[in-house]
Amino acid sequence: MPELLGKQISPIGLGLMGLTWRSTPPPQEQAFATMRAAIANGCYCWNGGEFYGTPDYNSLVLLERYFERYPEDADKVVLNIKGGVNPKTHQIDGSPDHTRRTLDDSIAQLKGRKKIDMFEFARRDPNVPLEVTFGIIDKEYVQTGKIGGISLSEVRAETIHEAVRYTKVVAVEAELSMFTTDILDNGVAAACAQYGIPIIAYSPIGRGMLTGRLKRYSDLPKDSLLQQFDFPRFQQENFEKNLQLVSKVEEIAAKKGCTPAQLAINWTIALSRRLKTTIMPIPGSSTPERVEENGKILDVSDEELDQIDTILKNFTPAGGRYPPVIQTDT
Repeated sequence: MPELLGKQISPIGLGLMGLTWRSTPPPQEQAFATMRAAIANGCYCWNGGEFYGTPDYNSLVLLERYFERYPEDADKVVLNIKGGVNPKTHQIDGSPDHTRRTLDDSIAQLKGRKKIDMFEFARRDPNVPLEVTFGIIDKEYVQTGKIGGISLSEVRAETIHEAVRYTKVVAVEAELSMFTTDILDNGVAAACAQYGIPIIAYSPIGRGMLTGRLKRYSDLPKDSLLQQFDFPRFQQENFEKNLQLVSKVEEIAAKKGCTPAQLAINWTIALSRRLKTTIMPIPGSSTPERVEENGKILDVSDEELDQIDTILKNFTPAGGRYPPVIQTDT
């Protein structure tokens, strides 16, 4: 079993973004049922954000309400929260005052019902030295027990190498799926392996593409952030090209007797054997049924990994990961 902050937990976690950050979030009771299903299926690494929704209803607000009703679940969950976005400028702000603001507000929203185990800035602030930001977080929040530790999000390998000089990095959150294998080649995964840092793999099912349920462009939900922010891979001319990979994944999954999503999720776990460090996927789910599907642990053999390698070598995703307005690889 993988470990986070010294705690053994299941290899698959839960991404909370879709429960609060969309034009019409699912009803709170549905969100609670989804979170309960995660507990029942052993998906204990929960990943949320201060800006995943409005200040009145973001991940932290939902979590506080959930743990008020189910206080016995608080100690089961390893909670990773991202923040750092200045609500006035809507930009990442690692200045001392704003670092304290984002942490204090995040902690306050939980009302003492659950400790933030890991906290990360959503992106690196290029205008503030890491030593300054991490110095405040480590001295004023980690060492005083207000949070458990510091994680990183959407960073370059160079940032990881720099960050470990100033603080203990307890996890790195990075996008990883059959559609997005960048970290396997750009030094990020290698840096994590070098320092024994677990990787929290977000979007392991390619933002829904690898479920096999999206057969045509019109299948995209109308309130999807993918369309609102015009994600390149989900633009109509790219979407249909990217379905080529989905069909290959479906073929392997059918032979294996699992769903395409289950194959995609467990593929990321299997990569841990090659990289010599923990990879924990955090698929987003908004219904109990999806949690039960996505939380199933399967063995992906070396032969299957090789088969997928061959497919990926002959496939180039159409379109970039993010629209230009969103920072990546900071």
